[in-house]
Amino acid sequence: MAGSAQPKKYQNLRKAIVATTLCFAILPMLAVGIIIPIQFTELYHEKTVREVENVARGKGRTIDIFFEERTSQLRSLADMFSFEELTAPGKLASVLRAVKANSQSYVDLGVIDMEGVHVAYAGSYDVRDANYKNEPWFTEVKRKGVFVSDVFLGFRKFPHIIIAVMREEGDRSWILRATIDSQVFTSIVQSSRLSQEGDAFVVSRDGLLQTESHLAGHVMEKVDVSWPRQGGISEGFLHGKRMLLAKAPLDNAPWMLVVAEDPSEHLSLLSKAQTMAVVVILLGLAALSAGAWMVTRFMINRLIQADKEKASYDATLLQSSKMAALGKLAAGIAHEINNPLMLIREHAGWIRDLLEDEKPDKMQHHAEMRNAAMKVEQNVDRAKDITHRLLGFARRIDPSSESLPVNPIVDQAIAFLQNEANFRGISIERDFIETDLRVATDVGQLQQVILNILDNAIDAVGKGGRVLVSTRRNDADGTAQVILHDNGTGIPPERLEQIFDPFFTTKTVGEGTGLGLSICYSIMESLGGSIRARNHPEGGAEFTISLPVSGRQ
Repeated sequence: MAGSAQPKKYQNLRKAIVATTLCFAILPMLAVGIIIPIQFTELYHEKTVREVENVARGKGRTIDIFFEERTSQLRSLADMFSFEELTAPGKLASVLRAVKANSQSYVDLGVIDMEGVHVAYAGSYDVRDANYKNEPWFTEVKRKGVFVSDVFLGFRKFPHIIIAVMREEGDRSWILRATIDSQVFTSIVQSSRLSQEGDAFVVSRDGLLQTESHLAGHVMEKVDVSWPRQGGISEGFLHGKRMLLAKAPLDNAPWMLVVAEDPSEHLSLLSKAQTMAVVVILLGLAALSAGAWMVTRFMINRLIQADKEKASYDATLLQSSKMAALGKLAAGIAHEINNPLMLIREHAGWIRDLLEDEKPDKMQHHAEMRNAAMKVEQNVDRAKDITHRLLGFARRIDPSSESLPVNPIVDQAIAFLQNEANFRGISIERDFIETDLRVATDVGQLQQVILNILDNAIDAVGKGGRVLVSTRRNDADGTAQVILHDNGTGIPPERLEQIFDPFFTTKTVGEGTGLGLSICYSIMESLGGSIRARNHPEGGAEFTISLPVSGRQ
């Protein structure tokens, strides 16, 4: 059958099924899509924190080892050579060259007596006459025996770091002092960076930078970084950027290594993965929505079709039961009427026989009485024909299939509605094929289809209308066709696909149930034929009933 607009109950059912399906499918996906990225972000952030913290600790130990080695080298040099040997002309310079051959971190060497006087010097700076008696580092060396200084300007007038050790030689004490190349030290510190946007620097307890920093500032500038008791990691701002700050206090120098990393840079790959996951989830949601909609549409269409078939079967059963009851009623009425009709005919014949025995000239109204008796017999015959049709209708209640000519079946169906059509001033014209066109069918069911369509046509044309009933043979598919064409207003084009649906009707409330054409459709399918409707090019509606040709033609 043709499709129809879905009733509201089916639309609500489809919405409910789609919503339920999507809830059970989407909620877990959304939960996974939200919880897992959050967990991964936390884990990745924790991994980044641990990585930065480990780098800070490792590089802090590296810096400690760097100064430990340099201090040990100075101690070894001080122990290896005496004061007289190191202060001999050219000796300190040769020692410096030998040391630089193994390590490029030294800038110069100097031997200083306990009065702060530069006794010997090897290097590129003119500090031979410098006296360090009043320098803070000189006092620290005499007090501790070894000292690693903060970055300071000193007599060189540029930032530098010194390592100094004191040697006691008999009753004499003296100091071996070395200047450390700040570039080498800075390169060691900068190797702690994990990314291009990261930073690494060393800061003193006074908060002064001991190395260059592209985020915190230049050497000897003040930086606001708290000094923890032990190493740790925290978040802070450098140069207006939120950074992870891993802090590692050094053991061999009064400094702290700070490794700064931008967490967003480390999370960029994770962000890309999350973006990809979001895209995949959105595509999955779209696929789920489309799938749910298609599956639900298929289910609802099947449900609608099943409901239509059930309604059609129920209507057919109801109609069959009504027709069976009507047939029994018609048979009873026909038998009841036939008995008085036979009696009336017998008496009318007896009256006519009596009139034959009488002489017409001796009876004043002989001719009128004879004509009246003949009219009584004619009307009795007419009533008998009607009861015969009722009996024939009653006998066809039980379905059967036999090869029968089409034209008499159609003509008998028209006869049932002829009087009603005449009463309304509607002409029913016949255009039957002359040959004996036969079909294998059930007479009662086929007439029921013709009667239903013809009754609709009479309702459609109104007073003064015309209905043309034709029979044809279609050689293309080997079928016999009964065509009913009226000159009414026709069927609205948008309703053509719906007219065979159960309960669909164009009539006003109370004038039709919408089951007639649906039953006709089911009957024709059960008979092995078909029925179709269209708007005739010359106006009005046209219904074509087709059945396979059967028997001799």
